[in-house]
Amino acid sequence: MPEERIYDCIIVGGGPGGLQAAIYFGRYNRDVLLIDRGGGRTHHARAIRNFLSHKIISGKDLLEIGMEQTKRFNIHFQSARVTKILKKEYFEVLTEKEDFLCRFVIVSSGGRDNFPPVENIYKFLGTSFFTCVDCDGHETTGKKLVIVGNAISTVRLAFAMKEMYTKDVTLLLYFFDPPAEYKDLLNEEGIILIKGRPARIIGGERIEALEMQDGEKVECEVIMSDFGFKLNDDFLDGLPLKKDGRGFKYVVNHNFESSLGGLYIVGPLNTGHDQAIIAAGEGAVAAIEINKRLLNI
Repeated sequence: MPEERIYDCIIVGGGPGGLQAAIYFGRYNRDVLLIDRGGGRTHHARAIRNFLSHKIISGKDLLEIGMEQTKRFNIHFQSARVTKILKKEYFEVLTEKEDFLCRFVIVSSGGRDNFPPVENIYKFLGTSFFTCVDCDGHETTGKKLVIVGNAISTVRLAFAMKEMYTKDVTLLLYFFDPPAEYKDLLNEEGIILIKGRPARIIGGERIEALEMQDGEKVECEVIMSDFGFKLNDDFLDGLPLKKDGRGFKYVVNHNFESSLGGLYIVGPLNTGHDQAIIAAGEGAVAAIEINKRLLNI
């Protein structure tokens, strides 16, 4: 029987971090497998304007260009969902159909937004309905903005958006009642506070209003949603990985190696900032470090 193949590294997730790592490994002529299930937050981005060398590019185009670059090198691909990672002598990466062995793992599986149950979100997602201030806050500049959420973080976001982007801000909270001092400050800043649940977004090519469940219409041009996101990390269950104080994100060192030696985590899953261009840089750093370890230097 032939010996079982042991990859130098398996990359879980074909987002900016995973693709950038794959490009570096390809340039090192390493035996690497990239496993990607498709989709992801970057893929759904309509207009990325903060990625160096691209004045504007969709997330879909960014990933397609990255995949094209990657395929120029000897990188192996699997379209699959990783279900489990085990650590024995080597890492064992399990998918729904096959299992693979490797010396190192880079996790770049990203996350998924928590969307409120509002009609027509996907029609405007990425063009006038946003979930990330760092990614898309600039798109609200000078426009009539509604911020939707249900926590003190949403209230703070309203102040930040008014300071940076637009003076016309309406804060819509489901049922959270801000402390009195925050209500006073909202009044001083001229930020309208509405309580209730939105039902649907009204508009043709552009957003015109947010309709509430009681029929009231809140006029707006753009919406910023503040309901956070979930991590695509279920396959990491059972591994001895250190998390942050909230038990949410994973703690890594300066090379993005987790508390489990040999397993690196880049992108939204670690405690760094969540941006496509940052994830790409993290993927490069992780790949360089792993290659050094393979060379024992």
